[in-house]
Amino acid sequence: MTPLENAELFAKSKHAGELNESGVSYSNHLENVVSRLKSLGVVDEEVLCAGWLKDILEHTDTSFDELFEKCGRRISTLILSLTKTKLVIDTSDESTLSLTKKRTVSKKQRQKEYGVKISEGELDAKLIKLCEISANLGDLKNQIISKTKKRRTLKELRFYLTIIEKDLITNTKYPKATILLDTINQNLKIQTQNMNKIKKNKSI
Repeated sequence: MTPLENAELFAKSKHAGELNESGVSYSNHLENVVSRLKSLGVVDEEVLCAGWLKDILEHTDTSFDELFEKCGRRISTLILSLTKTKLVIDTSDESTLSLTKKRTVSKKQRQKEYGVKISEGELDAKLIKLCEISANLGDLKNQIISKTKKRRTLKELRFYLTIIEKDLITNTKYPKATILLDTINQNLKIQTQNMNKIKKNKSI
């Protein structure tokens, strides 16, 4: 079994039965992310593995040490740069890699810290984030949720996109990323306009 097949199997076993925030099974969501990476011309197996495993630290009981032992430094580092701090963190743990402290972290603070982490991450991590945003937008289009939650989700996706956009536009390694960026921006615009139309019609 190849490392990529191992990563896929590991991700599917760890996320078994789970749905992401859009109500889509993690298996389908991660497959959509990896499929987008491949469509951009990504052949680096470690990047594709990280695509499969991008949520494993944040949404499963997998520890960084376990991930590091199974996948090695580069994949683990990519995933760590895509992982939000958990809602509770242990202030007594001095490890810079700790994701399980015992101090409550607000959602706003988590988002801010995550934004900094993404901005400081390497290009391949930003590329994975781009494909994740694209996959989430696709899911959101057909998702039945409250307008408030949908508006909040669109705002959050736009926030992350602005963080990675500049570096992806100037990169020459994956030129197709610019096309995906344009598609995402157009999708964000359309979905936001549709939300505003609904709001305007209700106010009439």
